Amino acid sequence: MSSWMNLLLRIGDNSQEYSTSSDFKDHIEICFGALRRELEHSENDVLDFLLQCAEQLPHKIPLYGTVIGLTNLENEDFVRKVVETTQTNLQDALDSGNCNRIRILMRFLTVLMCSKVLQPSSLVVVFETLLSSAATTVDEEKGNPSWQACADFYITCILSCLPWGGAELMEQVPEEIERVMVGIEAYLSIRRHASDSGLSFFEDDDETKNGLGEKDFLEDLWSRVQDLSNNGWKLDSVPRPHLSFEAQLVSGKSHEFGPISCPEQTHSPSALSGINYGRQKHEAELKYPQRIRRLNIFPASKFEDLLPIDRFVMEEYLLDVLFFFNGCRKECASFMVGLPVPFRYEYLMAETIFSQLLMLPQPPFRPIYYTLVIIDLCKALPGAFPSVVAGAVRALFEKIADIDMECRTRLILWFSHHLSNFEFIWPWTEWAYVLDLPKWAPQRVFVQEVLEREVRLSYWDKVKQSIENAPGLEELLPPRGGPNFRFSVDGDTERTEQHALSADLSNMVKARAAAREIISWIEESVFPLHGLEVTLKVVTQTFLDIGSKSFTHLITVLERYGQVITKICPDQDKQVMLIAEVGYYWKNNAQVAAIAIDRMMGYRLISNLAIVRWVFSPENIEQFHTSDHPWEVLRNAVSKTYNRISDLRKEISSLKKGIVSAEEAAAKAKAELELAESKLTLVDGEPVLGENPVRLNRLKSRAEKAKEEEISVRESLEAKEALLARALDENEALFLSLYKNFSNVLMERLPDASIAGTLRELKSIQVDSMAVDLEESSMMEVDNENERQQKSQPNGGRTSNGYNIGEKEQWCLSTLGYVKAFSRQYASEIWPHIEKLDAEVLRENAHPLFRKAVYCGLRYAQA
Repeated sequence: MSSWMNLLLRIGDNSQEYSTSSDFKDHIEICFGALRRELEHSENDVLDFLLQCAEQLPHKIPLYGTVIGLTNLENEDFVRKVVETTQTNLQDALDSGNCNRIRILMRFLTVLMCSKVLQPSSLVVVFETLLSSAATTVDEEKGNPSWQACADFYITCILSCLPWGGAELMEQVPEEIERVMVGIEAYLSIRRHASDSGLSFFEDDDETKNGLGEKDFLEDLWSRVQDLSNNGWKLDSVPRPHLSFEAQLVSGKSHEFGPISCPEQTHSPSALSGINYGRQKHEAELKYPQRIRRLNIFPASKFEDLLPIDRFVMEEYLLDVLFFFNGCRKECASFMVGLPVPFRYEYLMAETIFSQLLMLPQPPFRPIYYTLVIIDLCKALPGAFPSVVAGAVRALFEKIADIDMECRTRLILWFSHHLSNFEFIWPWTEWAYVLDLPKWAPQRVFVQEVLEREVRLSYWDKVKQSIENAPGLEELLPPRGGPNFRFSVDGDTERTEQHALSADLSNMVKARAAAREIISWIEESVFPLHGLEVTLKVVTQTFLDIGSKSFTHLITVLERYGQVITKICPDQDKQVMLIAEVGYYWKNNAQVAAIAIDRMMGYRLISNLAIVRWVFSPENIEQFHTSDHPWEVLRNAVSKTYNRISDLRKEISSLKKGIVSAEEAAAKAKAELELAESKLTLVDGEPVLGENPVRLNRLKSRAEKAKEEEISVRESLEAKEALLARALDENEALFLSLYKNFSNVLMERLPDASIAGTLRELKSIQVDSMAVDLEESSMMEVDNENERQQKSQPNGGRTSNGYNIGEKEQWCLSTLGYVKAFSRQYASEIWPHIEKLDAEVLRENAHPLFRKAVYCGLRYAQA
């Protein structure tokens, strides 16, 4: 990489390119000098790379803006191209809905204004364009309020620019910026309060937070900007290097910014139904997602030296680095610990990363990315960050009973993976008390699931050794992960006729018998004499035992003898029996059981509907609140169904593009052939219609092949569209079956709606019954003390030595949590079927808490 590129990349860093100087002014002067020389012969390269740096290292934008301001003093044409290119890029980003690019480019424009490159009035025009679009969108008559997420995003972009340029705007164009602020205040008065319902980290927040006048993200940002304005626009988190060069920059020419336009939202009829409004709202929130939902882990005292607006700016920095360095974990960690601020921010960094890891409905990137970043930050700041992470884990563990089920699962997966990178070291003695809690207590289940996941990442003895300081926790370890073969011949096991059949089948497989030979053997020698149940057990158990040596062995058996399983298990009832046999064989290893079931579904040996029926079998229902195993199998099945549809849609999109290309190629070949046939040529001195016969034949062959290619692509498209239609029908059947099962099991266990109409009431049932028992035994003082403890504890009545929610109530809470999680995760696939789901499942005989959980997950207004 050229030296000028290195200087641009490393500006502001404590790096060798700048002789370890940390003075921003020195960096800017050195970088400007290098660019000035390079512009003489590589102007286009400098332009492209400079804008790329500004977009992908946005925490350095004030430095890049000052460099451009200095360049403007000597090369106005180059800087004019910078402004014009930025205008083009911003318009493209608005048209495509590229949220991150819109936000960053607006910050870049604000900094260019501070460096006297851009006229302040031009920036105000950009603000007013976005403000006008936002106000129109939320207007009931002229706009489409279901797309408020887009309007809110535009206003957020305007407000987020002000920490970087509010002081300059107020100084140079006070009336214009005041007009923008009044417009924003008017917008806030007509928009709907944005509820976090369904997306809160904590279950109780869905019932309490949004009903108590809590500010949503935009209202909170507006409050922070107002505080900043009242404080004279002073903040510590935004560097202002242009002030060191102000005397020079004022003599530069300020350029105008070309007009931009916001894409119009589809106008909605005033009588938009609730379901159509919900669909469009869901689509808008997918395209314009809220960037962060704050997860308050640590006490406010950890941030008391931080102004509200500084917290917002720091979050912007951290989220930008996470976004632009998602493929470079070490660079990400390096930039995160070296942000241009004069205060420490380890606690804020941890909260921000955890807020992204646990963000609902999905984190911006795969959870493994955040795991790796946290690991690298612990290594980069060994004296500070590990203790902060440990503090976060302890704080979240204390609140685990109230954390959303999806967040709880992600936290388990992250924590087990994190410990596996640090020798599984953790002060388990702190959590040994969970053994005194009932088996359904969330803290106990959390420890149990973390240990189970650790065993998956290591081996049983290693994990057992890691908890030797709290040996009692061995009780929560999973069983040693060996198979549980029904027809094992080890030890003193009595050998039956079924053992002999299993041995015969095993010998046939070892002899590489064909699938049809085994089918014939079953039809002639096994099924007629022993019936379906024995046949299925013998075949399934034997195949699983042969495939138990490794994942490759399992795949080989399923590929080679899948026809045998299909022959025995052609319908749902038999497939449920098949899954039960897989569960029995691998009952000591939940991971392999889940993998085997997933692979069988992949080979279409079992259907997703059969998996749903198995998950809701009595044996599994009893585990809903104490084990993740049935939920893992169900998640895999629904995800695989979703992935099939997603893959088919991608293939269809590609084929449609292929048809366009094939049509163009066929039309071109046909046109060339017709042109050649229309020409007159001389053959033996006589005029003949058509070109040289050899070339003509070649053109005919090419035209025929192009036409055949077009027909082939069309046939492929038709086939894929048929598969997609079938997959969508299967998807509808899957969700109807899933929610009917959820509704049925919850109706059996949930108390009457008059007793438990909210989660808080459901949690209080066991606590209230305990209070009655105490009163009946005339222990009034104890009862009053217990009541005082409940009121003083925001965690629903848990005490240090017990868990006051009964098993039945906890089962209901956990299952409702999973209902909401599934509804939220697959909302895009559920919305097309919501009318049918509403009519067949949610309206008739559905418990209000179940209905609320579904609607809450879908963020449907009726929730």
